[in-house]
Order: sequence, then C-alpha cells, then structure tokens
Amino acid sequence: MSDSEQPSFQIQLQEPHTLIITLSGRLDMKTVPILWQSCIDAQEKHHPAQLILEAEKVTYCDGAGVALFRALQKRQEDAKATFQINHLDPQFQQLMQAVQHKATAQQMNEHEPLPFRAGVGLITVDMVRDIKNNVAYLGALSYQLFHSLRHPKWIRWKDMWVAVENVGPKAFPIVALIGFLIGLITTFQSARPLGEFGAQIYIINLVGLGLVREMGPLMTAVLLAGRTASSFAAELGTMKINQEIDALTTMGLNPIRFLTVPRILATTMMTPFLNLFLILFGLLGCGVVMFYLGYPVQTFFKQLKVAINFSDFMTGFIKAIVFGFVIAGIGCFDGLKTKSNSSAVGLSTTKAVVDSLIMIVIVDGIFAVIYYVLGV
Repeated sequence: MSDSEQPSFQIQLQEPHTLIITLSGRLDMKTVPILWQSCIDAQEKHHPAQLILEAEKVTYCDGAGVALFRALQKRQEDAKATFQINHLDPQFQQLMQAVQHKATAQQMNEHEPLPFRAGVGLITVDMVRDIKNNVAYLGALSYQLFHSLRHPKWIRWKDMWVAVENVGPKAFPIVALIGFLIGLITTFQSARPLGEFGAQIYIINLVGLGLVREMGPLMTAVLLAGRTASSFAAELGTMKINQEIDALTTMGLNPIRFLTVPRILATTMMTPFLNLFLILFGLLGCGVVMFYLGYPVQTFFKQLKVAINFSDFMTGFIKAIVFGFVIAGIGCFDGLKTKSNSSAVGLSTTKAVVDSLIMIVIVDGIFAVIYYVLGV
C-alpha cells in the first residue's frame, strides 16, 4: 500500500460546536477498523452540533467506509445534530446514497403500517404459499411412505426404533399420570350431580365411554403434540440450521425418506399403545374413586363390561392412529421449514405444537361427524 493510500484522519474543532474530520487514503475492510474507534471517540468527546467529513483525499471507499459514514451519521441523528460529507468522489456518493436509500426503506417498513389492500394481498400470498408447500410436502410424504411400505428394506429401522423408544416408553410415566388424574377428577366431578338422581353407578359408563371414545385419544394426542411434535421440529430445525439436511440432499439422500418416514412410522405405531395405556390408568383412577364411594370392584368391572363394547374401543383406536400420523407429520414439516436465524428453532418448535393442537381438534371434529353419520 503506497503512502497516498495509507488511511489517516485529522480533527479540527471550530466554533460554534462544529467538528471537522478530514479523511484520506483507502477506506476498506482492512483500513476502516484503524480509524473507526478514533472517529467515534472524537465524536463522543466533543458532542458536536455539526459534524463535517472532508473526504476529498479519500482514494477508495467500499462498504466498510460507507459503514463508518453511516455510524457517524446515525450518532449525529440520535443526538438531534447535523451531519455533512464534503468533496466525496461521485462514485462513492452513489454507494452512500444506495445504502441510505435501503436503510430508509427498511425504517419505513418497520414503522409504517401497510395499506389495507397491501396487507390483505400479503396475507393472501403467504396463505397460498403455505398451502402450496403443505400440498407438496403431503405428496412427497405419501409417495415416500408408500414406497417404504412396498420396499421395507428402504426403511431406516435403526432410526425408527430409536424414535419408537423416545415416543413410547419414555412417555409412559407422564401418560400414566395424566390418565390416572383424568379418571380420578372426572369421577369426582360426576359423583355429586349423578348422586342427586341416584345414578352414581352410571359414572362408570360416563367415564369409561369418555376415555375410550374421546378423552383417551384426545389427551394422548395433546401430550404428544407438546412432547413429540416439538421434539421433531427442534431436531430437524437444528439440522437445517447446521446445513446437515442440505448435506443429505447434496449426497443424493431424500430428507423425507431419510428423516421423516422413520419418525412418522414410529409415532403412528406407538400412539395407539399410549392411548391404551392412558385409558387403563384413567379407568384405574375411576375405580379408586368408585371404591371410595362404596362400590365393590366386581360391580365396577361388571358395569364397565356393559358400558363398553368392541366398536367403542375401535373408534378410539383409529383416532389414535390418525392423531399420531398428523402430529409426527406436522412436527417434521415445521422442522424442515426452519429458517436460518437465531430464533428459528424456537419459532418452529412453537409452530409445530400450535399447528398440531389445531389439527387434532379439526380431525377430531371430522371423526365426530363421520361416526355420527355411520352410527357408531
């Protein structure tokens, strides 16, 4: 670097409260750090009402130099003071103006609300894009699942059994606790109203049918939405940020078949067992309360046998299978959609839980209509 390109600056203080900084040489990423702190210190020391940069001797200026100008300018604007650059080369002025224009546009986007029509259009575009992505994901997932079921050797069995362990056995304690409490609380809440009509024995019918047909699958799905969907979204989101999914694609491996299919198969397979586990502990909680109310164990099982039949069990069993598929699919989908920023994994995890809960309620409503029409 020649002497004429060596960066330098001179400070001159004029009255009233005018600071002149004369810059010379190259202003690039190698030289700006040398000047940056000195210029900022001079500005903070004098607190000028007007800051003038003399840039006639600046021989080169890139984004680093513009960043220095913008930093000084922003400090002046924050202090309600003026800022001026003199004799800057026209080509460097164009770069400075382009940066200022972009910064102004960003500030307008941050602080000014969109017009109503523009806001509606933006929301519509986002909705259409989401629908397109969802349909594309569902199609790719359906194809990979069908292909994997036709060719079981393509399934990553090791990954699937790891997912089975995480989804199933490790969730048994919380499922058992929730099931027991649901059965116990529901029985206690029903005891007084039904007791007024002398129908406490029918608490067993109420709790048994409720657990088998509705509360069992629904509460199992809610637990899995908070536990499994969030886990899948966090795992795949972290892989996305670390570019591991891009690496799989580069190696010719399909991320859906490689990562999503084992998790979906594991969750779909384990959800009915978790549902059954929750129902059993729910009935245990109901039985404890009924025994406390004075009903013998034999009466409890006899009434339960009358209240519940095989079709009731199958309605809840089918629900649990579909709920498991939906929860795992949404968790994996939101994980694969994770963006590359510091808060992306948290947002994807939250979105996976919320989306799963919404879809659980929607699917449960669809099942309610179907079962009503079929008379089951």
